[in-house]
Amino acid sequence: MATSSVPRVLRVLRASRSAARPAVTATASHAQSRGGAASVARRGDRRALRADSPRAGRLVPSATPDTKREVVIPEPSYNVPLALVGLSGLSAVGGNLTLTGLFGVLGFFLLFQAQRVRFVFTDEDLQVLIGDELEKSGENAFVGGENKWKYDTFVNWEFWWPGFPCLVYFKETQTKPEGQIHFFPIIMDGQQLYDVMVERCGNSQNSLPDN
Repeated sequence: MATSSVPRVLRVLRASRSAARPAVTATASHAQSRGGAASVARRGDRRALRADSPRAGRLVPSATPDTKREVVIPEPSYNVPLALVGLSGLSAVGGNLTLTGLFGVLGFFLLFQAQRVRFVFTDEDLQVLIGDELEKSGENAFVGGENKWKYDTFVNWEFWWPGFPCLVYFKETQTKPEGQIHFFPIIMDGQQLYDVMVERCGNSQNSLPDN
């Protein structure tokens, strides 16, 4: 009885092994198919990324013609601050301590401002921004509101004085309908500032800087 049962046990073991093989094969095939699909998906993702990259500009649909004007930022100028510092020195030589302090403080303040304040002329408006990173300058300390004005709200603007531009004035109706006046010391290149203001804001009524 024990001897005859051995072949029967062996047959049962062989049958169980043969039944397990298709399941293992099916599992491996399923894993391979999932891996293949994932590989195809990854290749598709890489193609999409390459198509969106700057190097693949030929694959990106061409943009519509750009009619916007370029952004203009006049270069800093230290003429006015240095002139004030010079006046401070002359006042000190003349013994006038009041003018020495007044011109000195104002001159060094404008030297500091000339390094950080930027007049930025975009296609639509004039913005006063801060630093090379062009950060927002916050609300206007005198009249409130953002330091940003659309050109079509400008009523008039002027330079003082033509031979040595020290101050720029403009009046706009964006801040308030009846018009708001602004004065800024010219701590940027006067000729560049004048040229871009003529282009974007129209002609000044009176003052013109010398070429």
